[in-house]
Amino acid sequence: MINENIVPTYISNLQANIEVKAQKNDHFFYGHGKLLLTGEYFVLDGAKSLALPTTVGQSLSVKYSPSFSPKLYWKSFDVQGKLWFETTFEFWTFEILSEAPRPEEFVLQKILRQARKQNPHFLRDEMDVHVETNLGFPLDWGLGSSSTLVHNMAQWAYVSPFELQFETYGGSGYDVACAQSEGPIFYSRRAQGPNWSPTIFNPSYKENLYFVYRGNKQNSRAAVEYYNSLRPVDPGIILSISDITQDISTATTLKEFEFLIGAHEKIVSGALDLRRVKDEAFSDFWGEVKSLGAWGGDFVLVSSCESEEVTRNYFKKKGYEVFIPYNELILGAKAQDLNNELLH
Repeated sequence: MINENIVPTYISNLQANIEVKAQKNDHFFYGHGKLLLTGEYFVLDGAKSLALPTTVGQSLSVKYSPSFSPKLYWKSFDVQGKLWFETTFEFWTFEILSEAPRPEEFVLQKILRQARKQNPHFLRDEMDVHVETNLGFPLDWGLGSSSTLVHNMAQWAYVSPFELQFETYGGSGYDVACAQSEGPIFYSRRAQGPNWSPTIFNPSYKENLYFVYRGNKQNSRAAVEYYNSLRPVDPGIILSISDITQDISTATTLKEFEFLIGAHEKIVSGALDLRRVKDEAFSDFWGEVKSLGAWGGDFVLVSSCESEEVTRNYFKKKGYEVFIPYNELILGAKAQDLNNELLH
């Protein structure tokens, strides 16, 4: 059985880990996870999206030691503190020293080489380098294990996180923007590059919003490839998604918010020829259900006028144990409430 206080526990563990790692290491970097509330695939074609950094993320810490034969030692730990990935690189060209490299090692090699390409001075001293990464959420949650890694690597190498992302994983870049943001952002990708800015999204009805994990982690690259196969996209759809994004950011009532996310779902469903998640799995649910990111898996946003207990039990009976209130997962949500209390 999954603990219902799963996110507060992860946050507490992560904060303690951050303090220890920051004190013990020569370099320490941290990036926030992400959720894309609006825009989905259409952000790739310039649609305005509303993106939400999460309270949980990933850290990267580095220690150096003198060496006559320098190597790069890499260890990655999951949210439980268990080692899930380990590899060693030859220092000067980042050749993998494993006898039978895993796919993850080739991805990491690509990131390291791209960072070196963007900054030729990156890791040029004759030092052994020991890197540790620590996730603050389960690897299969789809909250940005890749984007937080890219953000942290870019900070370490003094390179552009967006260029590093586009040259390795691809995608729109909104997740990298979230990694370095302290609250909700508007994001769009234009021909000239990423366009993003902080925004205020502090709905009075956020206690009626929850995130439910469906347990079907999606391959983001495969989802993007499917979207690309449907191009060109009707410019009217991009405009409609952008308008809904703006309207959602200023919606003052739960009813208005539900109408808008329902309209958003219908547009995306029609454009992609995919069934809405509510029609597919939650047709008897009284509130709204919205897919987030790649349709078909990961998290969905749900709205409910019923109590948290009643809403949680609905999804629990359907086999969905990971049920997280908005305030617990979205960065800054609780702080905004505290500020409002101080102001009044």
